[in-house]
Amino acid sequence: MATQSTESRLSSRSMDRMSHQRWVICGLLFFATVIAYVDRAVIANLKNTLEAVIPGLDDYKYGIITVAFQLAYAIAMVVAGGLTDKLGTRKAFAIAICLWSVAAMLPGAAFSVASFAIAMFLLGLGEAANFPACIKTVAEWFPKRERATATGLFNSGANVGNMVAPALVAVLVSFFSGWSFLGPAKAWRACFVVAGALGFVWLAFWLMIYRRPEEHPRVSQAELDLILSDPGEKTESVPWRRVFPCKETWGFAIAKFLTDPIWWFYLFWIPGFIQTTFHLTLSQSKVPVMLAYGISIIGSIGGGQISSALIARGRTANMARKTAMLICVLCIAPIFAVPFIHNLWVVVGLLGLATAGHQGWSANLFTLPSDMFPKAAVASVTGIGGMAGAFGGVLLLYSAGAIVENTHSFVSLFAIACLAYPVALLAIHSIAPKLAPARLES
Repeated sequence: MATQSTESRLSSRSMDRMSHQRWVICGLLFFATVIAYVDRAVIANLKNTLEAVIPGLDDYKYGIITVAFQLAYAIAMVVAGGLTDKLGTRKAFAIAICLWSVAAMLPGAAFSVASFAIAMFLLGLGEAANFPACIKTVAEWFPKRERATATGLFNSGANVGNMVAPALVAVLVSFFSGWSFLGPAKAWRACFVVAGALGFVWLAFWLMIYRRPEEHPRVSQAELDLILSDPGEKTESVPWRRVFPCKETWGFAIAKFLTDPIWWFYLFWIPGFIQTTFHLTLSQSKVPVMLAYGISIIGSIGGGQISSALIARGRTANMARKTAMLICVLCIAPIFAVPFIHNLWVVVGLLGLATAGHQGWSANLFTLPSDMFPKAAVASVTGIGGMAGAFGGVLLLYSAGAIVENTHSFVSLFAIACLAYPVALLAIHSIAPKLAPARLES
């Protein structure tokens, strides 16, 4: 009876009007990404504060804490991709955000470098599911010509999360400093708890709203036809062992290995870099940090729209994606000059241009698995690439801590940030010159 009732409801879809439920789903993905980046950015904005209260914490040991997050993220990313393909996005995402929300609160109870590292390791395990689940959801809910735009929109949540975090942390520290049982010395602990609790609010909306498009009562027939307008794909599950050996998988993974670490560097080091270089307090640094990340929203949305617009004008996905990515590479190039500039707002502008370029790059890079692989394999391929990117992040973040502690200079780190993207684009073009459909191993 329940099945018949569902079939009856779905069969009554309006043939005359176009619903827009896919953009509601994209909005959910956006807010999940905002929350994920707020959770992981809290520690970056509290870095200088924590150095004064956590015994032995310095640049090198802070690097170890960020490596703990990245290592867990790397380990869990490939597993998260496979489980998302197996369990489906609704269930996998719900489980993941429960885990990472609890983990995001744990640094609030930390008392040493080791306990911070353990808490951040657990946060990395949970948050690894975010991007595989988001990319799979976009592949299920959007035709190929809209995927880069949708990816850019939800991925802009990373920028918003990074932009919100400085203001949120400053406000929370000020607010909880007046609580007698916390006081100024312990107010930072409440920042982690409040940020972690946001995930449970999102979870309630996810469980109420999310269904597959074929099963969603708010999706009109016109919208469903649009979602399913690409040539038919086989829908059976694709085992992980079939996508792992594909050269297209490794083209994507190499690009993630080279460029994801740069974003992690921006995330974990830029707030402290601005505070230290320009001698700013947490409160004084919030506007420059917010602007540096805020500008990146333009790149996240605009980078996806560039390739979508080119496809709409008849260009191939191959030409559209790579043209957009080349534009992003050119936006990132001036970042090498940041350590040599002593004007705060020029530095903020260059950092904003680079983060915008990265997010535009990322919006297009994330669409490549759905361009080359069937929907049933997208989360697995994304997970493999995410794992490679996270391991690259482990190497760079560990090196960043050691370099800054020993040289007190960021010159080599910004040089790496400049060069990683052109090398990655050359790798993609060499391995997948036409972005042709991958030949899955039998």
